[in-house]
Amino acid sequence: MEWVAWVVWEVILVLESIELSDVKVSVGPPKTTRFEKARIVGARALQISMGAPILVEADESISNPIDIAMKELDAGTLPITIRRTLPDGTYQDIPLKWLS
Repeated sequence: MEWVAWVVWEVILVLESIELSDVKVSVGPPKTTRFEKARIVGARALQISMGAPILVEADESISNPIDIAMKELDAGTLPITIRRTLPDGTYQDIPLKWLS
C-alpha cells in the first residue's frame, strides 16, 4: 500500500506543476470529431427539450432544440468535458474550450 501513496503523491505533484498554457491535447486530434459533435449536440438537445436553460440568445425563428444546441456549440458556451480513451485504458478529460 505504500507504493500506492507514492504514486498518488507523484500524480499530485505533476498536476500541481501543470499550467494552463502548458496543457495540450495528447489523446486524439486537437479538434472535436464529427462523432463528438453529434454526441454533444444530441445530449444538449435532449437537455433543452427537457427544460434546461438555454445558454445563448435564441431568436424567435429558432425553436428546434437541435438548432439551439448547435448554436450553443458554435458559440462555445457549453461547459462540457470530453473523455477520450485509448485501447490500453488510458484517457484524457478535455474541456470543450480547449478544442477548436
